[in-house]
Amino acid sequence: MTPRERMLLALSFGKPDRIPLTPGYGRESTLAAWHRQGLPESVQDYVEYAYHQAGGTLPWESIDAWFPVNERMIPQFEEKVLELKESSQVVQDWKGNICEIGRQFTVEHLRNAVDFVTRRWIKCPVESRSDWADMKQRYDAGAPGRLPADAAAKGEALLRRKEFLEIRFSGPFWQVREWVGFERLCEMFYDDPAFLGEMIEFWADYVAILLERTLGVVKPDCVGLSEDMAYKGFSMISPKMARQYLLPVWARWGEIIRGAGVPLYAMDSDGFVGELIPIWIDAGINVCDPVEVAAGNDINDFRRRFGKNMAYRGGVDKRAMARGGGVLEAEMDRLRPVIEDGGYVPACDHGVPPDVSWPNYVEYVRMLSRATGWLIH
Repeated sequence: MTPRERMLLALSFGKPDRIPLTPGYGRESTLAAWHRQGLPESVQDYVEYAYHQAGGTLPWESIDAWFPVNERMIPQFEEKVLELKESSQVVQDWKGNICEIGRQFTVEHLRNAVDFVTRRWIKCPVESRSDWADMKQRYDAGAPGRLPADAAAKGEALLRRKEFLEIRFSGPFWQVREWVGFERLCEMFYDDPAFLGEMIEFWADYVAILLERTLGVVKPDCVGLSEDMAYKGFSMISPKMARQYLLPVWARWGEIIRGAGVPLYAMDSDGFVGELIPIWIDAGINVCDPVEVAAGNDINDFRRRFGKNMAYRGGVDKRAMARGGGVLEAEMDRLRPVIEDGGYVPACDHGVPPDVSWPNYVEYVRMLSRATGWLIH
């Protein structure tokens, strides 16, 4: 069975020969700690290496295929340092945000999830209608560079892929927050719903065009959205607001995705998502992650409440991974009913933090390999 077949069956409540082994990945600070703790710096695929260190002997194959779609603004803002302080720096990132970060980081750390970077927001790029008029000019869905130059050829080649292909887009909550900032976004639901609605509609149209362009040349296995719209214990806006403002967008994109024959439609959000899952189901979304345990998510309860309308990725408590031993063993026992029920690919419930030691990560991979059928003894 190929990695693609395995992942599709696992997330569609089928019966793969074994569940995909996707323990989760560390970031820059995590890898630095692991190299001090025994992970050789020459190792490129440390998940495979951990699997073999844990006693695994089954053949290892690449899990993910790649088809780049560029939804980001064109042109981007200049990345630059505006002020250096004793232990921090004020910078402008590629999105036009001005924020304060530690001196140990570079502006490039804000471009992608290289490491766990705490920041203080100072100014966001859209503060007025004039700013918004400028920002819209940066999002031409037909601009060169949105898809690969040889997109049709890449799509044709990917028809024969053995790997799982997921293409991701930012959701409307995520994207408007990037433009106006979190506090102002939340205020706009009350104070300026017309302007908020205009921004959401613009993003809905923009992504719809990108989706249609993309799905015209390639058929992925999954289209995923990023929203990050929940705190510990609650969603960041009420379920009523999510239904009013966001559900129509998610559902519209879902129709395009299903119409193209893509079987999986996924949502990524940190925080407690129990209030949001019913809305996502109504939108046609059938996979969610990372199911953070510290935020109060109980995957066993979700399975009882939502049945096979939702599959999951993630859900392994990173705190138990850090503690290891009997605590981690109890965590794997907690997840066993959902693993056995299907529709679940267990993994760390976020990026693997540096307090998870390399020996504990190997032990975690050993336990996960047993639970997913990659290690028999």
